[in-house]
Amino acid sequence: MTNKLFLLGATALIALTGPAFAQSTAEKTGVNSALGITPKTQDFITEAANSDMLEIASSKLVASKSDTKDKAFADQMITDHTKTSTELKALVTGGKVQASLPASMDKAHQDKLDKLSKMDGKDFMKEYESMQVSAHKDAVSLFERYGKGGDNAALKDWASTTLPHLQGHLKMAQDLDK
Repeated sequence: MTNKLFLLGATALIALTGPAFAQSTAEKTGVNSALGITPKTQDFITEAANSDMLEIASSKLVASKSDTKDKAFADQMITDHTKTSTELKALVTGGKVQASLPASMDKAHQDKLDKLSKMDGKDFMKEYESMQVSAHKDAVSLFERYGKGGDNAALKDWASTTLPHLQGHLKMAQDLDK
């Protein structure tokens, strides 16, 4: 009970101190998602870019370690997430969004990729499929929240336009192990 009260208190403190502290920690830890808080523009850009990089890199691993069903899914993820990465970069470099793109994956995403790359066979596929479901749930939440309440009109429109594709990816990922 004490742990629950502490967690509730910590969550409330993070939510209430919004402007006083950067929300990137809350976005990274999932607190913003759990509370339905719209991410800051920089947080959205960072999380979307990291997610794309992980999707592409993990899906490239499938080419050498998977069966046909998962290879088709992985190829689709590489194609679609390369497209969204290019679109996101164009929004930032074109001046429509004042933010910076990460040059490489953050530690949390890189750790997931490193763990996956050390696996083979059924363990690899189980982890890849689980990672895809989890990553797409996170992406759907991120894009829904920014699409509804983001403060940059161009990025908000892009998030809303991209969201149905991510929802489709989530459904595909959930169907992988069936």
